[in-house]
Amino acid sequence: MTQITQCDATLGAVVRGISLKSPLGQADLDAIVQAWHQHAVLIFPGQHLSDDEQIAFTRYFGKLERGNRRSAKSGLSVLSNVQGDGVVAPPSSLQSRFLKGNTYWHTDSSYKRVGAKASLLGARTVPTTGGQTEFADMRAAWDALSDKDKAELDGKIAVHDYQFSHAPFGGLETLSVDELAQLPPVKHPMVRVHPDTGRKNLFVGRHASHVVGDNFEASRQRLHDLTQWACQPPRVLTHQWEVGDLVIWDNRCVLHRGHSWPAEQARVMVRTTVAGDAPDNEWVL
Repeated sequence: MTQITQCDATLGAVVRGISLKSPLGQADLDAIVQAWHQHAVLIFPGQHLSDDEQIAFTRYFGKLERGNRRSAKSGLSVLSNVQGDGVVAPPSSLQSRFLKGNTYWHTDSSYKRVGAKASLLGARTVPTTGGQTEFADMRAAWDALSDKDKAELDGKIAVHDYQFSHAPFGGLETLSVDELAQLPPVKHPMVRVHPDTGRKNLFVGRHASHVVGDNFEASRQRLHDLTQWACQPPRVLTHQWEVGDLVIWDNRCVLHRGHSWPAEQARVMVRTTVAGDAPDNEWVL
C-alpha cells in the first residue's frame, strides 16, 4: 500500500510502498499527482531506477524538455563531477565549476521563454558527507509576505538571463555561440498563479537578473534579498541523498539548491526535466 508522509516543512512528502520500475495504474498515478500538487516535492527512497525507467516515469508528468546543447536528444542530463576516465574532476575544472552554480537557489530553465514544469533527480553515486539538496516553498513565501509587499510585487516583471547567472561558473564555455543565441534574456512575472492549484507564489532565484522598470542595481539587490528571505525555515526542506533515491519537484513554485561535498569524492546524479506546458514551447523534445 502506498504511504505518503508529509515532511516537517511547508512542502515535501516521502512516498513509500510503490515501485516506479513498473508501469503505474491510474489510481496510483492519480494519488502521486495529487500529492505532488499538494506538497510540491515528492521523495521516493530506494527506487534504483535505470535511465530508461526514470525517463518513463518522467513522461507521466508531461513531455520531456530538451537540453541546452543541440546534441542533447535524450531528455536526460548527468550532473557529475566524475570525468570520462572515471577520475573525479579537480575543483578548477570546467566540469566542477559548472556544478558550483547549482549551489545557489534557482528554478530550472527559468531563463527560457517557457520554464520547466518539473525536474526529477535520481541518485546514482553519493558522497559520504554533504551533497544534500534543499527545496524552498515559494507558495508559503508569498503567503508570509506583508500586504504591503504583496501589493508592491504583484505585477512586477523580472528578466531571467542564462548569461547573467551562468557566466561566473563557466556556463558560457559549455555552449556554442549558436546555442547561446537560443537563450536570450526573457521576462517572467515575479508573482505567478499555479495553473493546477490556483495558489500564488514568488518566482525568483539566481537566473533573475533585474526587475523591469526599476533601478537596475537596486532591483538586483532586491531580488537577492527577497530570495534569501523566502528560502528560510519552515519553508525549506533538506534531503540527504542515498543511492537509488528519486525526487520530483515543481519548478513552477519551488526553488532548490545543492550543497557542496568533499572535492575528492564522487557524486553522480541523473536529471530528467518536464517541459513547461505551452503549445508553442520550442524546448519540447
